[in-house]
Amino acid sequence: MESPHKPVLLKETIDYVFSGNGIYFDGTLGFGGHASELLSRLDNSSLLIGADKDKKAYEYCKNLFADEKRVRLYNTSFANINLIAKIEFVERFNGIYADLGVSSFQLDSAEAGFTFRRDVPLDLRMDRTGGKTAAEILNELDAKEIADIIYKFGEEKKSRQIASLIVEKRKEKPVKTTYDLREIVAQIIPPNYLNKSLARVFQALRIYINNELDELREFLTKAIDLLAPGGRLAVISFHSLEDRIVKEVFKYEELDCVCPPESPVCVCDKEQRVKIITKKPIVPDASEIKKNPRARSAKLRVVERI
Repeated sequence: MESPHKPVLLKETIDYVFSGNGIYFDGTLGFGGHASELLSRLDNSSLLIGADKDKKAYEYCKNLFADEKRVRLYNTSFANINLIAKIEFVERFNGIYADLGVSSFQLDSAEAGFTFRRDVPLDLRMDRTGGKTAAEILNELDAKEIADIIYKFGEEKKSRQIASLIVEKRKEKPVKTTYDLREIVAQIIPPNYLNKSLARVFQALRIYINNELDELREFLTKAIDLLAPGGRLAVISFHSLEDRIVKEVFKYEELDCVCPPESPVCVCDKEQRVKIITKKPIVPDASEIKKNPRARSAKLRVVERI
């Protein structure tokens, strides 16, 4: 079965995470690329537990690994890693990893509803079973709330102008499709900058709707809780907001004291839980970027539990 997505930093990620046979957690199954590579190195006594809140990705992997007895799959957010561990009676994982990127399938497929290059319903939910769609958000919130979302999660400088025009245009007709939103943004942004701004606006709405940054923080803390000593956590991020959170959490977890510098003795009881393995993030080389241009913004950071 040919995968509709090329996994990024595949060998590098698994090289860092793999430490021998044991129990591993794949927080973002996607279309099984990293999972397949890890399974090729594990013996029959090992176990790989995977999760993905995207129903399409989950169903794909369910089919891909249908005959694989070493795999357990869950259609849920990686932030539920602690609940999954309880269900599977796992006390500690030997390795954990997550690829935070939106898959090529989601970006290219009209059915998935993540693309602004085709006219499809404006949804952007990873989990279609609940929560509000991007269209509902844009038709319900006021201009300030919409602008805050676009600026905070997309870092789009013209967020206020875009939000004001959305509110103005929805009085004539509701914003229902990706092209409805695209046409509004195109009235604010010059053609040569349009695609970059559209990417930022769609990214902002996707992050907000799926609560991605809060779930990422939650996942990182729980993952470190559940790592066995010597086990590693590897995370691939694709934009500055994600990478900043990963970097900050890893730095905090490496500290053994957070008391103010002027404090004569430590009273915080903070313990160092990890050591940072990648002092600088690992990025794709030129050959990978040539084969898969979407890999160009990927950054891999790794810590090891102590």
